[in-house]
Amino acid sequence: MKESILLVEDEKSISEIVVFNLIQEGFEVALASNGFEAIEIVKKTPNGFSLIILDLMIPVISGWDVCDAVKKINSSTPVMMVTARSGTEDRIRGLRMGADDYLVKPFDLEELLLRVRNLIRRSGKEKFQEELKFGGNYVNEVTWEAVRSEEHTSELQSHSFISYAVFCLK
Repeated sequence: MKESILLVEDEKSISEIVVFNLIQEGFEVALASNGFEAIEIVKKTPNGFSLIILDLMIPVISGWDVCDAVKKINSSTPVMMVTARSGTEDRIRGLRMGADDYLVKPFDLEELLLRVRNLIRRSGKEKFQEELKFGGNYVNEVTWEAVRSEEHTSELQSHSFISYAVFCLK
């Protein structure tokens, strides 16, 4: 199961780039273009999100109010505020409201992606993949079993398993 992210962003050019890159990184992404839509999506998502990326200056309901509502629905969901509001008082307000991170626009895409991964990992919402699959091969991280093209099964020692898994992920 993939980690799921809700992106709340009203600027189409930004949302398209961020959604594309998050999908390329292996995330499932839901998109809301205003605050009301964001709150409704959160309410209708029973398993919640691994992360919410939230612009503050969005239509209908402000990002501030969305953050407050989201934290009342599920206080453990990490929220990253991504906004053009760069003042110290805005950052402090966001963090006091429960945001787990605050990134000022314009931002470097690689920095955003690294922050996303780090927030999900630290929150404990990272989905554990029991099996790494590639082509007809897979490695089971629990049993340390490696299967190559459905033909050959072998149990790997810890150092071999790590080397094999790293090789397969590259």
